[in-house]
Amino acid sequence: MCFSAGASFAGGAVITAIGVMTVRRNSDPSRRMFAAIPLIFGVQQISEGFVWIALQSTGNDLMLSIGSYLFLFAAVVLWPFYLPLSVMLMEKEKSLRRLLIPFLVLGIIVSLYYGVRLLVSEIEPRIISHHIKYRGNFPQQWAQIVFAGYAAATLIPLFISSARKMWLLGLLMATSCLITGIFFKEYLTSVWCFFAALISIVIYWIITERQPQKQ
Repeated sequence: MCFSAGASFAGGAVITAIGVMTVRRNSDPSRRMFAAIPLIFGVQQISEGFVWIALQSTGNDLMLSIGSYLFLFAAVVLWPFYLPLSVMLMEKEKSLRRLLIPFLVLGIIVSLYYGVRLLVSEIEPRIISHHIKYRGNFPQQWAQIVFAGYAAATLIPLFISSARKMWLLGLLMATSCLITGIFFKEYLTSVWCFFAALISIVIYWIITERQPQKQ
């Protein structure tokens, strides 16, 4: 769903619909942030659809700028702290909740780093080999370290959580990231979102399965 404008809009619409259903099916306030993840994924995908349109036509500089920064804000600033926070809020076991705190702190640090870099860097999205590559003057000597922090903050909490099937979500996300990193390394930020639909379905499954049965 990250290979054209139409695919991004279609994928975004489907994921948004899953997100709306997930939020509506959730009745536990502690899982509200987690249930909203597919909805945010949907908005993120739609924003990249506008990036595609702006790159394939002229005179759409404002659309390109807004779409690019909205997409990148969600991709590299929001998720590092949002995901561990949402998992921690829904965790019922105090001991596991304490284990999640370091990953939330790590996620906040990663989010602040990327946030500052987005503010001071000029982002140049380009269509290369049917994918969008977002170029910016990020210090390359920190790239691998920061990405490792990103991966740790967003993946490890899923394996710590006591919520049923959360490990399956962690396995899916880790596999998605690995496949994208191996085959689409230069377009990781954009192409990884191809798996957002599957991830959203698993989140819907987790939320609906965990709902208490009505008498």
